[in-house]
Amino acid sequence: MAYILKTSKPVQERQDAQRQIRETVELILADIEKRGNKAIRELSIKFDRYDRQDYRLTDAEINDCIKRLSRQDIRDIEFAQEQVFNFARAQRECLRDLEIETRPGVILGHKNIPINAVGCYVPGGKYPLLASAHMSIITANVAGCSRIVSCAPPFGGEPAPAIVAAQKMAGATEIYALGGIQAIGAMALGTDSLAPVDMLVGPGNAYVAEAKRQLFGRVGIDLFAGPTETLVIADETVDAEMCATDLLGQAEHGVTTPAILLTNSMMLAKETLREIDRLLEKLPTADIARQAWRDYGEIIVCDSYDEMLAEADRIASEHVQVMTDRDDWFLANLTNFGALFLGPRTNVAYGDKVIGTNHTLPTQKAARYTGGLWVGKFMKTCTWQKVLSDEATAEIGSYCSRLSLLEGFAGHAEQANIRVRRYGQVDVPYATPAPVREKV
Repeated sequence: MAYILKTSKPVQERQDAQRQIRETVELILADIEKRGNKAIRELSIKFDRYDRQDYRLTDAEINDCIKRLSRQDIRDIEFAQEQVFNFARAQRECLRDLEIETRPGVILGHKNIPINAVGCYVPGGKYPLLASAHMSIITANVAGCSRIVSCAPPFGGEPAPAIVAAQKMAGATEIYALGGIQAIGAMALGTDSLAPVDMLVGPGNAYVAEAKRQLFGRVGIDLFAGPTETLVIADETVDAEMCATDLLGQAEHGVTTPAILLTNSMMLAKETLREIDRLLEKLPTADIARQAWRDYGEIIVCDSYDEMLAEADRIASEHVQVMTDRDDWFLANLTNFGALFLGPRTNVAYGDKVIGTNHTLPTQKAARYTGGLWVGKFMKTCTWQKVLSDEATAEIGSYCSRLSLLEGFAGHAEQANIRVRRYGQVDVPYATPAPVREKV
């Protein structure tokens, strides 16, 4: 039976906080829809202390941001974008259009169609997270999306040069210095100066995630990508310093970031607790990581590997770092995770920044039913059908007519019957539903 060595904030407190977020977001989105650009500007001033008439960056502003980066900065961004591009392209090649003759003269198929207009959110309130530009914009480009709008909040009172450069280099067609709920609302609902998009993608804080949730249906979304989560699964083949580093390395994302150690070693669990305290004394981002660990950190000690597997699937974490003597066993058997990082030589930061897999991943247990952002999320798989012969339409039509009448759909049946009469030259009477049988 699993033993919890360290617990996180009670679920009820989290639910209360989420309720407040939900109400706030609902009011702000309603205001954006009603007042458009005026509301956007007021929100940007209030939350980002950033004011301008038009939040879309000009070509001159974009080029100025790029010029402010060093050659090494540009080369590093290019390297990361190349990795993301290569993996996205390989994913795209897995998606095939389909055409098959299922019966003589009956052709069915599907085609993969890129979404026309997508809005990519690049978070950057606490840190200029340029990596999110690679993950969303490049992947949308590989999918073939024709209009790619990108929004990122200002950093330090101005557009973040590294984010702007990454957005441009990735291929965004419109770049806005706009963050938070106001960015999500503007892209989804549209304003006088920003035409609405068809789909929203990208990670963000709890307010961004809630805004996407509330707008789902008005637009498509990639997934519910809220505050980062990390789960470290470890046994005694790895040391406490490695475990503590991987937990705190993600906890620095924000004060609501869950970080969980799952182990079958009480010794490793206790040593990791001590290592976390030691590392928090020297980590430059300790103020954030300490609060996240205090409120959302957990250590769970299990009796066996099977119990660790079951607990990991229950937690359904966004990131899962596995460092055990049976990493491939976890790969073969884990079912609920956003992304897996196998062995001590890899880590979540690689996935976040550079290795090539996408870092926009499901949170809040959404890994139970969806994977992360990938090129397929930017495409619609749409079916089509065609009947080539008189014989085929007569055969399918006769079945369709009878099945429609079983359901009481006379109009559907007549759609089939007119073709049976015309192409099959069979005198079928006008469709009349069968009488409903009363229960005895």
